[in-house]
Amino acid sequence: MAEQNHEYDDYFHRLKPALMSKAEEFAVLGYEDISIEDLWRFLTEKTWRKPKEGVRVHELVSDVLSLKAGDFMNFATVEAYRSQGDPFEGLGNDDLQQLLKTDED
Repeated sequence: MAEQNHEYDDYFHRLKPALMSKAEEFAVLGYEDISIEDLWRFLTEKTWRKPKEGVRVHELVSDVLSLKAGDFMNFATVEAYRSQGDPFEGLGNDDLQQLLKTDED
C-alpha cells in the first residue's frame, strides 16, 4: 500500500490473511491477476466508502470474505473505462465529421 488515506488503512495488515484467501479464491475462479491491493482498493473505494465509527475487525473480515467476483469485476470495468479518458480527444472537427459520415452522404 503506497499511501494511507482511508480510515481503515490501519487494518490492512490484520486483514491480509482474509485478503489473500479471497485473492486465491478469485484465482481458482479464473481471475488470476487480482492482487490483494486491488481487492483493498475496491473495498476502500466502494464497500467502505463511508467508514463506520467504532468498526470491529470481524465486520471488516466479513466484508472481505463476502466479496463477490462479479461485484469486483464490475468495479474494475468501470474504473478501466474511467481511466481511458475521452476516446475522441485529439481528433479535429473534420475527423469527427468523417467518423459520423454515412454512405448516403
